[in-house]
Amino acid sequence: MFSIEHAKQMAKTLRVALQAQGHDVSHSTALEMVARQLGHKDWNTASATLAPTASAVIGFDKAIPILRIFDEAKAREFYLDFLGFTVEFEHRFEADLPLYLGVERGNLQLHLSEHHGDCSPGSTVFVPMHGVEALRDELLAKRYGYGRPQIVEQGWGRLLEVYDPFGNRIRFCEG
Repeated sequence: MFSIEHAKQMAKTLRVALQAQGHDVSHSTALEMVARQLGHKDWNTASATLAPTASAVIGFDKAIPILRIFDEAKAREFYLDFLGFTVEFEHRFEADLPLYLGVERGNLQLHLSEHHGDCSPGSTVFVPMHGVEALRDELLAKRYGYGRPQIVEQGWGRLLEVYDPFGNRIRFCEG
C-alpha cells in the first residue's frame, strides 16, 4: 500500500524527470498526475485515502509505572513473595549503587527504583484486571504480616488495594 509520503516522493521524481525533458509542470500538477496513476480521481481524494507513513502515526504501547523503593529485601518480600511477581531484569551501574528492578506478573509490568530522581514515594498505580476475588484469596492465604487486603465495592468496580512498604499503593480493579 502506498503512503502519502511515498506518493509525494513519486510526484517530486516525476516533476524532475519531466523538467529534464523540457516539460515544466507545477508541483500540484505532478501530484494530480500521481493521484490518477494510483487510481484516484484527484490529489484531494488520494491524500484523504492514502495511509500516513509509520512515522506520522502516533501510537502508544502500554505504560510501565516506576515505583520508588528504599530497601531491596523489603521490596523483594512484598513484590515477589507476597504479590507473586517474578523478576524480569535487575540493573545496577555498580555493585554498591542503587537497584533498578523490573518485575512482572502476567501482562502487568512494574519497575522498582532505588534512584531518588526516578519517582516519588507515595504513588498510586491503577490496575484493571479480572479475577480480583482469586487474587484476594491468594494474598490472604499468604498471611502477610503487613496487610490483609479486602475487596471494596465501588461505583466503577470491585477494588482490592495493597500498600507496599514504601508508601506506594496498587489498586487492582475488576469491573
